[in-house]
Amino acid sequence: MSSEPELYYLPYEVFLRDLEAIARQLEADTWKPDFLVGVGRGGLVPAAYLSHRTGTTMLSVDHSSGDAAFADELLAKLAAKSRDGCRILIVDDINDSGSTLAYLRHVLVSHGCSEPHIRVAVLVNNAISRARVEYAGTQIDRSQDKRWYVFPWEAVAPRESLFEDAAEMPERIA
Repeated sequence: MSSEPELYYLPYEVFLRDLEAIARQLEADTWKPDFLVGVGRGGLVPAAYLSHRTGTTMLSVDHSSGDAAFADELLAKLAAKSRDGCRILIVDDINDSGSTLAYLRHVLVSHGCSEPHIRVAVLVNNAISRARVEYAGTQIDRSQDKRWYVFPWEAVAPRESLFEDAAEMPERIA
């Protein structure tokens, strides 16, 4: 990468503020999830906090492992729960390009999940993402905001590792 991205270390207080905003949005909605599904890795911490805050049971799907078959097996189980009437709230840290959330929705629906039974919550939502979310703590516009968001649980990673992550999707920060 020729130039380093601007790393934005999201303060813990901002994380808590955004999480509380999502919790209040959920409380104001008539739709209530039966399960929160944390998306590994970035959505696991927000899902755990939101689970404690709302009292909703948390499950997890490891999408970041690169082992699609492993994640898809768990998504198929979630889709079966949806067919039985369960409502699923997918929780992630950021909706940036939308590829992760679009993939998760696609796999769930392809396994028979009822679309009205799936909703998504993220701490940071890119308004121009190809994926939609129902709940968000903060809205950004990637055409204007090119910072690479570093969430509190990622702050312990070496800077080189963060730069490598950012380099995987240069269109988001260029």
